[in-house]
Amino acid sequence: MASKASTPPYPSAARISDSQCYPQYTASLKCLEEYNSDKSKCQEHFDIYKECKKKEREARLERNKTRSLFS
Repeated sequence: MASKASTPPYPSAARISDSQCYPQYTASLKCLEEYNSDKSKCQEHFDIYKECKKKEREARLERNKTRSLFS
């Protein structure tokens, strides 16, 4: 059986560092580490990351919409 060691189990996770929301993502993780995974202490970080991802998604949808108009 061929090894899949070179392929990440979650391809989208391999690109998280390319996201403009990467700083918010890492801040959320650092908060969880700092507070021993107590999610209630990190809610503000989660909300900021969620809002960033929402804006990122909206921008991507708008780009795709624009591209499809000119294709």
